[in-house]
Amino acid sequence: MDRKQATALTSLVIVIVLAALAWYLDRANTDSPTTAPPPSAGDSTAQLAGLAIAPEGKMAGYSRDRFPHWAGQGNSCDTREVVLQKQGTNVKNDKDCKAVEGTWVSPYEGLTITNAGEMDIDHTVPLAEAWRSGAAAWTDDQRKAFANDLGGVQLIATSAKTNRSKGDQDPAKWKPPAQGYWCKYSKDWIAVKAAYKLTIDQAEHDALASMLTTCAP
Repeated sequence: MDRKQATALTSLVIVIVLAALAWYLDRANTDSPTTAPPPSAGDSTAQLAGLAIAPEGKMAGYSRDRFPHWAGQGNSCDTREVVLQKQGTNVKNDKDCKAVEGTWVSPYEGLTITNAGEMDIDHTVPLAEAWRSGAAAWTDDQRKAFANDLGGVQLIATSAKTNRSKGDQDPAKWKPPAQGYWCKYSKDWIAVKAAYKLTIDQAEHDALASMLTTCAP
């Protein structure tokens, strides 16, 4: 192979790599039912009104294993590490893609954390809550997509302590300690339930409607 051919081949490889990277980034940003511009309070109120109200289903048959997570995302990274990278500042990873350095702000209480081990990845709508709201009828592949939804507002890097205090509770039973976050939290919760066509119970509906009143006009 002469120099001209080698140069042409190198250029072709670069084009292919860049095209693949562009495709991957585009997929990460669009392959999610919850990917959309942030809604206004009015839009969220309309979304809330469109959700089906129904009593919560039973937990029979539920297991976190029915929502396979954290899925591999390439380059030794899984969903957890990708969220930590996306939602942190100055994040550095080791050869296995584990975050070893960085700064994160847990939005539920406004706490700044510099140790990745103190962070959890919260499902805005918890897995068990989704199960009770319609996900029990999904396939395991659908539940896997829900549990690893990188494109929208379903995955939030937050402090492990606060995430575990939330558990699988809906907004009628648990709200973020920082009241200034109630507007966004209620919008995100509604967006996820609407995107995945999950139901809400009456107490949950009323709590969300109340939280939306904290949004700026």
